[in-house]
Amino acid sequence: MADFKLSAQLVGHDADVRHVCFPAPDLILSAARDCTVRAWKRTGASPPAFEPAVTTQGTEFYNSLTYLPPSSDHPDGLVVSAGTDTIIDVRSAKATPSDNAERLLIGHTRNVCALAVVPGGKYIVSGSWDKTARVWSVDKWEIEAILTGHEEAVWDALPLNETIVVTASADKNIRIYDLRSVVGGEVEPRSTIYTSDVIRALCRVPSGHPSGADFASASNDGVIRLWKLSGQPVSELHGHESFIYSLDMLPSGELVSSGEDRTARIWRGTECVQTITHPAISVWSVSVCSATGDIVTGASDGVVRVFSRSPERLASPDTIANFDESVRSSSIPQQQVGGINKEKLPGPDFLKNKSGTKEGQVQMIREEDGSVTAHQWSMGQQQWINVGTVVDAVGSSGRKVEYNGQSYDYVFDVAIEEGQPSLKLPYNLSENPYTRAQKFIDDNELSQNFLDQVAQFIITNTQGATIGQGAGDSGGPDPYGTESRYRPGDDTSSSRVRYLPQRDYLDITAAKYEPIFKKILSINSTLESAGRKDHSLNPPAQEVLAGLRQKLEANQAVVDEASIKLVVMMCTQWDYLDRLAPLDLLRCTATSPAVAKFRSEGLGSPIQIAIFAALEGVPPGAQPNENCTMMAARTMANLFRSTEGRRLLAQPSENLQIASFIDRVLGIGGQPAIGPYNRNLLIALTTVIVNLSVLASKEPGSISANVQVRLLTALARILQKQTEGEVVFRALVAAGTLITVIGKTAPEARSLSSPISLSKDRTSEPRVKELADECLSLLR
Repeated sequence: MADFKLSAQLVGHDADVRHVCFPAPDLILSAARDCTVRAWKRTGASPPAFEPAVTTQGTEFYNSLTYLPPSSDHPDGLVVSAGTDTIIDVRSAKATPSDNAERLLIGHTRNVCALAVVPGGKYIVSGSWDKTARVWSVDKWEIEAILTGHEEAVWDALPLNETIVVTASADKNIRIYDLRSVVGGEVEPRSTIYTSDVIRALCRVPSGHPSGADFASASNDGVIRLWKLSGQPVSELHGHESFIYSLDMLPSGELVSSGEDRTARIWRGTECVQTITHPAISVWSVSVCSATGDIVTGASDGVVRVFSRSPERLASPDTIANFDESVRSSSIPQQQVGGINKEKLPGPDFLKNKSGTKEGQVQMIREEDGSVTAHQWSMGQQQWINVGTVVDAVGSSGRKVEYNGQSYDYVFDVAIEEGQPSLKLPYNLSENPYTRAQKFIDDNELSQNFLDQVAQFIITNTQGATIGQGAGDSGGPDPYGTESRYRPGDDTSSSRVRYLPQRDYLDITAAKYEPIFKKILSINSTLESAGRKDHSLNPPAQEVLAGLRQKLEANQAVVDEASIKLVVMMCTQWDYLDRLAPLDLLRCTATSPAVAKFRSEGLGSPIQIAIFAALEGVPPGAQPNENCTMMAARTMANLFRSTEGRRLLAQPSENLQIASFIDRVLGIGGQPAIGPYNRNLLIALTTVIVNLSVLASKEPGSISANVQVRLLTALARILQKQTEGEVVFRALVAAGTLITVIGKTAPEARSLSSPISLSKDRTSEPRVKELADECLSLLR
């Protein structure tokens, strides 16, 4: 059977394509992290050409989609999509973002990462990070049943027929449900298959498959496992080198998979018969057109690619050549291939004289210029295919650390819970960070939700390390964070300093109390004259205000609740145009632990109070006040000063609120930006992002991956639009620190390369250029 070759490249998304669907030869659907769902209609046959149309535009990432075929009620079919906003959007395949959805299905409380149509088309199944799967009636557009039992995120849901649904979860369990067993709106699993690793994807195994399996699962360990519905394991498919994210079934009876190792793979029986390497870090999704047998992939570079075995549906020779060249010119992080000794690698002649022994076999070659390239054996073409250049990982000092009788490059102390003893995390540079992170989780019986955070902690704290470096070498950035870090306002010396990752929290506390209190008393006099006794300050309140001023001027912490309640009342109950001085007072008190602990009955935390005061109650036809917004941002920045404040800011609901506030200020999501050239506001905003990045760096798991990505998006916007030196400098500090957290190979990190380069080119300040270079070096 012929190999798959490139049929078309569909370019239009601005971020990772997280899910693709290929329901008909002339229709492809894609959902992406650029907050859009797109329908690609075929307009040409040979070579194939597709015309894109945005069907859905939101403010959050889309991570899953499916398609309901045309019916009498919906002749164009229905696109069903969902993501981090938790709402399942149902709309016509010909809809535009300005059209209303046919239905909005509300019920999940966290990211919806899986959608599927039950055979027969009467129901849809969804899976979510909220640990449930849900069955929705297409006739009534209501929840029919909640599938319970999982203890972690439900990564995938597979309806095998009209009554049986199989789910996969981060809790390492596969659960099988019979939809006829609904009790009180819930379905408990009929049976459970316990596995050794997180299951990311499921698919049906074609009838007549030589294994006799009913379905397949794919795991973080890079193994595809075949199962009988009874739970009996049948076979394992080995070949992927990292996480597998997606599975589907070909009409030929073969399986297709895609994953973190940059590949999509075709499996015939239990053998990998073709490996399709992409010029991207992750191939998030793969889908099959059952009518043609063509496949479509969605990847971290934002490109949707179609592959076909049919000569009539192949791309032009130039397009195929450009694709092959983009694969050859892509970079492969050394940690992905493990420790390699350049001196022992064969030269280019090896490729001419030796054949591979299996599909997808990788051979490293030492080129004449000293670089190392990776070559993959193609059984179909009977030749080695250049799939990229290996980029050096970065190095330790070469000194080994003993732990439990073994030697390691690093042994970290990891604090998972505050107040509990740190856990030891040993790591060698030759290991896959995710493999070591998984072992750490298993050894310490931790939640699977910590996997990505622990892996990124390893990547961050081994940044700059190379295997085999001599003890006398500098070894790059100190993994323990003891070297000097950037503090805005410090003079830059002529010697080259390393700024990243930033380790210290920043605050904005300088204040002139005389005009603040003078303005508050003036507003109070106006309220009294107008007879507004409900909001004016009575004599006892004025005494509290005077005591507060004394404490602030004496640089004492505010500990009495009466003072805090008074400030909150002025910020939230006074007219919008009178809130600036009270908000200034709120940011001055925000360094106090008592303020971080305070909760308002109506509004909640100080973060929510500050956001409400700055953005709510704006007079009709007006925009939010730039300086009120600035004071709200300064309040958030100053909360990082105390342990209690950092504990508050580490709560998912709170840092998500801040991320939404940042988006609103920058105009991300459709509304106009607030104070787009207000220097003080932008410095306050970038200070908040710096502090969140430091929190993410120092306390792995404190800031979710979703919020980290949103912060990177905000930083990209700032770096693209701003030229003021301090604003750009702080944005670069935050960007560089987040890169060390999320990892340089993450697509969200790599997407910052262009904005960082742009900020460097537009400035004349040496410190900004130097810091931009350091950020760019982290991405190499």
